[in-house]
Amino acid sequence: MKARGLLLLLACLALMGGGMPRQSVFRLSGMVVDTEGRGIGGVVVNDGVGFALTGADGRWALVTDTFRSKFVSISTPAGFRLPQDSGLAAGFFVPVGRAVAGGGWRFVLERRPVAADSFYYVAVSDPQVRNASDVARWRGEAVASLRSTVAALSRSREVVGVALGDLVFDDMGLFDDYAGSVAGMPMTMFQCIGNHDFDRRLPALRHAPEGAPAYAEMAYHRRFGPTDYSFNIGLVHIVTMCNIDYRGGGRYAELLSDSQLSWLERDLSYVPRGSLVILNMHAPGWNREGAAANIDNAPRLERALSGYRVHVFCGHTHFFQNVEVGDSLYQHNIGAASGAWWSGDVNRCGAPNGYMVAAVDGDSISWRYVASDRSADCRMRVWAPGTFAGHEGFVVANVWDYDSRCRVEWMQGGRPMGGMERFVGVDRGPSPRGAGAAAVPTSHLFRCRPRPGGGRVTVVVTDRFGGRSYGEVLADGTVRLWSGRG
Repeated sequence: MKARGLLLLLACLALMGGGMPRQSVFRLSGMVVDTEGRGIGGVVVNDGVGFALTGADGRWALVTDTFRSKFVSISTPAGFRLPQDSGLAAGFFVPVGRAVAGGGWRFVLERRPVAADSFYYVAVSDPQVRNASDVARWRGEAVASLRSTVAALSRSREVVGVALGDLVFDDMGLFDDYAGSVAGMPMTMFQCIGNHDFDRRLPALRHAPEGAPAYAEMAYHRRFGPTDYSFNIGLVHIVTMCNIDYRGGGRYAELLSDSQLSWLERDLSYVPRGSLVILNMHAPGWNREGAAANIDNAPRLERALSGYRVHVFCGHTHFFQNVEVGDSLYQHNIGAASGAWWSGDVNRCGAPNGYMVAAVDGDSISWRYVASDRSADCRMRVWAPGTFAGHEGFVVANVWDYDSRCRVEWMQGGRPMGGMERFVGVDRGPSPRGAGAAAVPTSHLFRCRPRPGGGRVTVVVTDRFGGRSYGEVLADGTVRLWSGRG
């Protein structure tokens, strides 16, 4: 009843305007210029529905329904620096109300002295802080690790970051704390909205009464800007989209609407076919384990992305899963920075709390997962025989960033023994604690049965890029881990 009453109040407010209907459709116009005031031609401008290209003089114009569209944004061209404020992405969008009040809008971009064809891309999933304890762990563990990693990466090339949603856990008042925690790093940090970044008291804009003065993503909009946007850096086109269809009261579906998919197709129409595209979204599309969290219309999204070489970065599930959807479509459902909602030090699949670092060189991409509290090159956990329940006679390895081009092999007494057996099971390491944080089955587990008295066992993991990690089980059951090159 309370929710029905709130919606009725919003509907009434939307219809009130001193007894007169409010104007909602405006012709907005402006320019995109460089720091010397020269117009920049060929820049893509959109309001979430309609698109325009700037002319040679940098001018743009859109007819915008301000009830439907809340921002005008530009897709920053590769020849210009990504606009930011204290490290947080900013300056590529304007609220439509400000554009109306100001009679238009002028976007200002700084030209790059040299192309940024090589850069690092840092993806962080689900900080999901809800109280002072979570904030302390986020800052003391994940952010401390991020600052160290980004400082080292930025010495050699530009760093771009993205938080893949659930920045907070239903408390919009913590947005500023999140923003302050990632500000000031030597990178440009973008954001994606997750289901816990909506105000539970309200429906999302698309479900609110037309012209409603409040809607569920309003606080996110005010702090971080639009939820669907794109930019270019080097040879890569990067898109971020909201794939949470929020109804209010914690009710939602993992979904991209038809209008959003049309927006994506229009956005990609300005990108040469065959280009490398990175798509950021909160919920996954193609998980094989835990598929209930996938978006409902993944085949439609796949069609929209066809013709491009796409890497999708997502979170939401609090477990790690790589999915090779097709030859040109790869999904990284990365482990959460919060693990299993800050209930321990691991995700629900046993992968450590952490984040992904991708290296982009031209139109190629490589990646590695960085655990917040351990070596950046640590890629597995290993159990000695008798320590992994249900597989007592086996050495077991959890290789969280596994995919089909990764090799998991073993040796005993220095003698190669071949590949380890892959199986689906539940990680038996330090389990997440608390309601809803239970471990889930994962397919990145491997096992081998060593011969008693045959000497030490060595697990060798070789990733698709030639990087190697080792896990050694000594005769007394001690396990040690290290990394190197092939």
